[in-house]
Amino acid sequence: MKKLFFAASLLFTANLFAQKATKKSIVPTAKQTAKTTATANSNGETIVEITTDFGVMKAILYNNTPLHRDNFIKLVKQGFYDSLLFHRVINGFMIQGGDPNSKNADSVAMLGGGEAPNLPMVPAEFRSNLIHKKGALAAARDNNPEKKSSNCQFYIVQGRKTDTAQLSPANNYTKTQKEIYQRIGGTPFLDQNYTVFGEVFTGLDIIDKIAATPIYENDRPVKNVRMKIKIIK
Repeated sequence: MKKLFFAASLLFTANLFAQKATKKSIVPTAKQTAKTTATANSNGETIVEITTDFGVMKAILYNNTPLHRDNFIKLVKQGFYDSLLFHRVINGFMIQGGDPNSKNADSVAMLGGGEAPNLPMVPAEFRSNLIHKKGALAAARDNNPEKKSSNCQFYIVQGRKTDTAQLSPANNYTKTQKEIYQRIGGTPFLDQNYTVFGEVFTGLDIIDKIAATPIYENDRPVKNVRMKIKIIK
């Protein structure tokens, strides 16, 4: 069972034909990174470090998605994510990980159905100000009608640059949000369907590197891409 993007994968395929691909990596400057860190510190937001075989990313966990934030923090403190895989990678879309079954999985194992033991699913926390821009940290889910999130699986958006004409009017995007989708890209068709609960602010180029790794037909990387996550603030 896939935890994420059963229907959304079809939408993504269609979007590929409507968007112009870009291979250029968007890497924040030192000044932008310092500003993001300062904002997180002033807001009292948690910062996590995600170490991978391709390098290190740092991400903020948003305070206005407290259920997802607290669930993620709990798992990180337990060391739950250490040595798990980014088991599903789609270049130009996202990188997904957090399935506990991936830790010792052989190369032919079907992944994506694992959950953290003794934890409930997380109720959706959709926020109009939190969008699927590049670097967005969001929760995977199955097709449950309440759109509750997996209690452990997550994805990080890579996405593509998006023309504002392709954005859904129903989401009432602000001028700033439209500019973000045009400038750095993302996956806007997932907005208000999957909970965004954080964002990578250092290491956006690592997302690109992982997304570009060779994959099998089931989107699993040919060479394992492991993670380790810790709280640094």
